[in-house]
Amino acid sequence: VAAGWRVVVLGTGDEAVAAPLRAAAAAYPGRVALVERFDEGLAHRIIAGSDLFLMPSRFEPCGLTQMYALAYGTVPIVRYTGGLADTVPDVSRADGVGFVFEPATSGGVGHALERAGALWPDADAWRTLQTRGMGLDFSWDGPAGHYEDLYAEIAPRRPEQS
Repeated sequence: VAAGWRVVVLGTGDEAVAAPLRAAAAAYPGRVALVERFDEGLAHRIIAGSDLFLMPSRFEPCGLTQMYALAYGTVPIVRYTGGLADTVPDVSRADGVGFVFEPATSGGVGHALERAGALWPDADAWRTLQTRGMGLDFSWDGPAGHYEDLYAEIAPRRPEQS
């Protein structure tokens, strides 16, 4: 917020997290918004209208929300865990589409935000990041073909019946 960013937090959770967010929303009206409920339509509108999407999950077997963010051109900041690590390569890689952090601490999140803030002024690099993310294919087309090939390879062959 001090850097001029605006923050929107949507959802419910632990009171230890919610209380400081309420205080920040009260202290920075128009800069910090907290919506303490979940509304899927609103979630999609917020994600689509954002430049960055923070998903600091401690555990995430798959996660769809970071995929929605990528499809909308919203750059994700995710913790290196589970499906988030599988779907969001860090910008330090040639195929990077977001900012990945570890450990799951305020310092880890802060470092990722600093990295994003450092890249943001480079409009061409940011657009490349967005475009690369929007081009990812999370459909079942590729995996289904791989499974089909695998099943064909390992399935027992039946002798021709006469």
